[in-house]
This record gives sequence, C-alpha cells and structure tokens, in this order.
Amino acid sequence: MISTIAGKVTATGSDSVILDVQGIGFEIAIPKTLATELKIGEPVMLYTHLHVREDILALYGFATPEDKRFFNLFLSVEGIGPRLALAILSTLSLDVIRGAIVSEKPEIFSRVPGIGKKTAQKILIQLQGKISNEGEGYLIQRISSVDEEVLEALVGLGYSVVEAQSAVQSLPADTPDTVEDKLRLALQYFNQ
Repeated sequence: MISTIAGKVTATGSDSVILDVQGIGFEIAIPKTLATELKIGEPVMLYTHLHVREDILALYGFATPEDKRFFNLFLSVEGIGPRLALAILSTLSLDVIRGAIVSEKPEIFSRVPGIGKKTAQKILIQLQGKISNEGEGYLIQRISSVDEEVLEALVGLGYSVVEAQSAVQSLPADTPDTVEDKLRLALQYFNQ
C-alpha cells in the first residue's frame, strides 16, 4: 500500500490536491483545512490511505500520522465511509474530536454535514476506549457548557465550526466564564 507520498503541488481544490511525483500526477483527497494551507509549486509530503473498491482506487492524504490514524478510526465505524471520515476531519479539530468522545457529546459530531444523531451515537460507542483523554503529550480539556453555547452562537452567526473553535480556543484563560464575555471576545478574534 501507499503509506506516504511526496511531491510538488501542481493544483489544489477545496478538498483535493494534485501532486507531481517525478512526472506522474496523483490526485489526493485531503481535509479542507489542509487544502487552504497548500501552495502551488511547493513540495509537500502527505501520509496517505489508499481506499480500494471494485470500481475505484482513491488516495486520501493527511498532514500528520495522527490525522491519518483518526481517519482510519472513523472508517472502522459502521456507516462511515472515506468521504464522511474526511468531512469530520475537515469540520472538527482533533482536540474537539477527542474531547467529544471522552466527554460523550454526540451533538458535536452532529454538526458535521451528513452525520445524524444515530451516526453520532455510533461514533461514540465504537470509538469509546480507542481514544483516551491523553493525546500526543497533552491533556484533553472538557468542553464547558459555556464554551458550547459560544460555539453554537458563532456557528449561528455564520462562522464555520472550525472558525468558531479557533476563536474559542484563542480566548485568554482569565476570561470571565459567561457566555456574553466569551462571545464578545470571540467576535473580536475575527476582527483582528
């Protein structure tokens, strides 16, 4: 199998990249967050997963081995294919995914387009125990109910889930633990 691929970026899409590897162009599906970071002409190395079906071979690429590991974990959940696993990684950060599983909050996965309540519950049930509350050297912080309300408010205002998470994670530790204060500071994050 193809576990990594390195080449020069020749084209990018919203969720894919074409890498030139010694004259051969490989189209690789990638998380949307990674697609925004890649620049045409730059060299890149991706950790990959080759998905084989009887009618197609598809290559999925990730910036880190941890991203690839989570992709494979999502594929192990009944009802989740590679496109939906990629959508999860495009919508939610690994910290939020870990926190949702450890804190048993299926509603976080329901924010991903294509995931309903039943699939969100399956993710929690099937990945419980496979994800610990200790990540790569850092402890997962439980998502407080105030932060949850701030996230929902920001998404309601039209920000993406990833943008809302970035804003909430950027809040200073000494921010008062009220929805109003945190929402005000989170909105200032977007005006910087």
